[in-house]
Amino acid sequence: MSGLLTKVLINYPYLVAVLLFTIGTFTVLTHPNLFKKLLGINIMESAIFLMFVASGNIRGGVAPIRGTTNAEAVYINPLPSALMLTGIVVSVSVTAFALALIMRLYKAYGTTDLRRIAARRKEVISDDHLDQG
Repeated sequence: MSGLLTKVLINYPYLVAVLLFTIGTFTVLTHPNLFKKLLGINIMESAIFLMFVASGNIRGGVAPIRGTTNAEAVYINPLPSALMLTGIVVSVSVTAFALALIMRLYKAYGTTDLRRIAARRKEVISDDHLDQG
């Protein structure tokens, strides 16, 4: 059992990423509030960023900076970190766009609760059908 525990402790970033992704998924699936759903999506994105950055890390590795004198050094892979910087920029822009949409929905319906918005849409659609008939 101690061998399994040792492996889990060594790979703790992956365990934390899975835990964060699970929390985010649970938040998205269980809360009707759009702000909370967006927060859950952001938690899931953070878990993915952590997973990718952890995959590029090497224990005992050094930063890949040119001009180091040690020719036998093991370098950390910079590609996952660079890709995740791009992902963070995209994530922030998508979050800003989603917040703008949520604010627009709030102005139109007076709530950010998805159930109430769906109920009001059904009322509007049924009223439109009655007016046309």
